[in-house]
Amino acid sequence: MPKVDASFRPALSIVASPTKRRAILDLAVEAENRGISGLACPSLGGTMGLCVSLAHVTKTINYWTSIQPIYYSHPVEMANTASHINEMSDGRFRLGLGVSHGPVTQRLGVATGKPLSDISDYVTAMRANEKFGGQLPPIYLATLRNKMLQLASDISEGGIWANASLSHMSTQLAEVPNAKRDDFFLSNMIPTVIDDDIEAARAINRRTLTGYVSLPNYRNYWKAAGYVEEMEAIEAALAAGNKDALPSLMTNKWLDDNTISGPASHVRARFEEWAHAGVTPIAVMSSTSGGQVKAINELFDVYN
Repeated sequence: MPKVDASFRPALSIVASPTKRRAILDLAVEAENRGISGLACPSLGGTMGLCVSLAHVTKTINYWTSIQPIYYSHPVEMANTASHINEMSDGRFRLGLGVSHGPVTQRLGVATGKPLSDISDYVTAMRANEKFGGQLPPIYLATLRNKMLQLASDISEGGIWANASLSHMSTQLAEVPNAKRDDFFLSNMIPTVIDDDIEAARAINRRTLTGYVSLPNYRNYWKAAGYVEEMEAIEAALAAGNKDALPSLMTNKWLDDNTISGPASHVRARFEEWAHAGVTPIAVMSSTSGGQVKAINELFDVYN
């Protein structure tokens, strides 16, 4: 079991929200000053632009896209941009890639193949461009189930989950070859709400996960994690067109395995449990009384 240092801090998810991008960069600098262990940058609002800016406004903190969908950019353009950020950040940048989800690719109108082969071909094309575009940063792959985790361990330097079940993590990590484990980065995006009113915090996390339980790949993951009954009930509600019923079908046991809800002491303890499991927790902050900036400052207060 990995040892957790007493000064442990989780990583933090920051979103480049339109009209709030300067405020987010200020928060990134504050996170660096407070010893936050890393910054994860989702694709909302333009993650590659955010990562360029982070190269200039931060000095020591590592950061990564979490994740950048491969269908947004040609692999040559992605390789050139990633190389640029890698150089300008003095090697602090990592490129997290994924295939995203069906609703996103449908909205984009892009043709997709099989996820495993698509992302493998994309990484191969990026690496082939390295002699022209410059040195690539470490590449992480968005993972969920075992086949993608295996691919990540074969062709990349890390794996990134989102909304994973802590109870299932040891089973999945057994799939990563021992020879790879020491240098292989493992992280998980965890919806987190800090509030002494646990039920109010859970209500926010239920709202966050409503979109995810609507996706077949996530439901299949949670079935593999042992939540068959919950996922089958959700599937029945979706088939009946009763999406409003979804929050009530998310049991506390399931929710608390995939998210963090509660007072500061509980939040800290759960982050440490994830770290003990060998996975860097990425705090995806929401608040019962405000937006992203308020929620992130609530996390800062936990580690004063």
